[in-house]
Amino acid sequence: MKLISWNVNGLRACLGKGFLDVVKRLNPEIVCLQETKMQKGQVDVDLSGYYQFWNSAVKKGYSGTAVFSRRKPLTERYGIGIPKHDQEGRVITLEMENFILVNVYTPNARQELVRLDYRMEWEDDFRAYLKKLNKIKPIIICGDFNVAHQEIDLRHPETNHNNPGFTNQERSKMTELLKIGLVDTFRTQYPDIEGAYTWWSFRSNARANNSGWRIDYFLISQQLMSHVSGAAIYPEIFGSDHCPIGLELVDFS
Repeated sequence: MKLISWNVNGLRACLGKGFLDVVKRLNPEIVCLQETKMQKGQVDVDLSGYYQFWNSAVKKGYSGTAVFSRRKPLTERYGIGIPKHDQEGRVITLEMENFILVNVYTPNARQELVRLDYRMEWEDDFRAYLKKLNKIKPIIICGDFNVAHQEIDLRHPETNHNNPGFTNQERSKMTELLKIGLVDTFRTQYPDIEGAYTWWSFRSNARANNSGWRIDYFLISQQLMSHVSGAAIYPEIFGSDHCPIGLELVDFS
């Protein structure tokens, strides 16, 4: 089973940049999107054979998530059950037969860290939500977590300390999240690989120079690691300021 996660930074724009061709080429069973920036039905996403699940922000043209799945889930849920967090369309949860899938677009702390305090509240509440799910079934969480966890996860850690996405507070929250029994699939498979990034600024030819950050992840419950056959980053795929990431699982019926 192949899963893909991609912050498309506006799905309508990405559709004009080859999104459907990318999905057909990668041929995943499940596609998780973040920052769709649209309401369901604003544009036709022609992916036959996939069930579609949308969680859009109340504010139009902002945030938003979507999941396209060839498998029909047992249950579906939107948000984490806390109204102050559930206005921005950031979480979709699908219960499958063997696991619970959570697609997330974590809030950005923003310039001058104006939203860092809110981000810390979000982190604690989202972690508590995942802990409850993990008691029901093993979980797979994917998406844009808006944090580079370790110095190896961005090109210039020395000049980015205390910048949004690389504050001590955000990095510590990622550590706390992993401690509930989750595994960073890519870093576990490639503990020493450098230059593996998923997001690049539009400024200063960052992508051409591979001056990027790894802020998109597949995290899974420890007990699912025996099913992991591959974890991937696809930097050659354009269409957004993020590239897709992938996870392959085996021995699931």
